Amino acid sequence: MKKKVLLMGASGSGKTSMRSLIFSNNPASLTARLGATIDVEQNHVRFLGDLILNLWDCGGQDAFMDSYLSTQRSTIFSHVGVMIYVFDIESRDRTKDMEYYRDCLNALNKYSSEARVFLLVHKMDLVRDRKSELERKRRELVKESTGIGVTVFGTSIYDESLYKAWSHIVHTLIPNAAVLSRHLTTLAEACSATEVILFERTTFLVIATSTSSPASSTPAASVPPLPSPPKSPPRSPTKSPTSPSFSPPQQEPEPEPEDGSDPHHLNPTRYECTSELIKAFKYSCARFLRQDFHSLEMELAEFTAVLDELTKNTYVMIVVHDPTIETAALRLNIRLARRKFEELQGDILISS
Repeated sequence: MKKKVLLMGASGSGKTSMRSLIFSNNPASLTARLGATIDVEQNHVRFLGDLILNLWDCGGQDAFMDSYLSTQRSTIFSHVGVMIYVFDIESRDRTKDMEYYRDCLNALNKYSSEARVFLLVHKMDLVRDRKSELERKRRELVKESTGIGVTVFGTSIYDESLYKAWSHIVHTLIPNAAVLSRHLTTLAEACSATEVILFERTTFLVIATSTSSPASSTPAASVPPLPSPPKSPPRSPTKSPTSPSFSPPQQEPEPEPEDGSDPHHLNPTRYECTSELIKAFKYSCARFLRQDFHSLEMELAEFTAVLDELTKNTYVMIVVHDPTIETAALRLNIRLARRKFEELQGDILISS
C-alpha cells in the first residue's frame, strides 16, 4: 500500500533538513551540509513493513514552483494523500510565499480533493516569543486557506517539535490505528502500566498509545513542560517476582483525583521527547560504539520504563509507576504480545 506525500515550500524553508532528520537518521548538526533540492526528489520510505510513503520533496525555487503549477500540475497534485507545506518563520517574501501556497492549495483541491493538509511553521528556534508568533501565523494561514481544513504546527530541527508534527501526520496515514491503541490499552492493563507507547522502528515516530493518540494533542501551540513530579517514597528492596499478567499485585488502589487530573503529572510532550532522545541515542550507539540499539531499561525513583522490540517494524515502551513490578515481568508480557501485534499489523495493512 502506497501513500503519496507532497513536501512543499519555498527554497531554504527547511524541507530537506527535516526529511533527513526524520527518515535518514541524521542529527540536526549535519543538516547544514545538505544542498538545495533540484526539481522533485522522490523517496519510497517503507513504514510499518508494507505501508510505503511515496515522499515527493519538491524544490522550492521559483522556476520549479512555476513548473509545478503549470506543465507538471496534474503529475504533482494527483493521487496525493497528504500535502505538507513548510513556511520559514523568518521569510523575507511572505507575499510570494502565500501566493504559491494558495496556488498549490487550489491545484490540490482540483486533483486530490480528499488530501489532508499540514502546515509546518518552521525554524521556530529563531523567534523569541514562540507561542504568540505561532498563534499569529496560524491565524494568518487559516485565513489564507479559504475554508479548507488545515493543521498547523510550529517546528524546529533542534527540539522535539518536529517529531510531534510528523508523528501526527504519519498517524493519519495508518489505517485503523485505533485498533492498535485498543490492544495497547489491553497490554497496559495486563502490565498494570501507566501507559504503553508504540514507535515505528526506523523513524521512532509514535504510531499509537494506550492513552490518547498522538493526533489528539493540540498542535497549534507549544505546551511548556510540566514541573517534575514530587519524589515518590523509596522503593522497597523486596519486589514481587510475579508477572502482573497472571497475578496483579494485591494492594489498595490509589483514589482517582476528583477533578480528573493526571495523578502522575506526565509531561505533555513526553512522546516526541522520547522519540528525539532515543533517535539520538541510537545514532550515538552506531557511531561511537559500533553497536546496534536493541532495548533499554530505566528504573528511577518515580517510575520504571522498558523499551523493547515488539515486532519487526515496531518498538514498544511500557511505563509503570508501581514500584513492585519487575522489569522482567514487563519483558515477559512484551514477548507474549509479539505474535498478536504481528497479526494485527498485517491485518490492518491488508484490510486497507
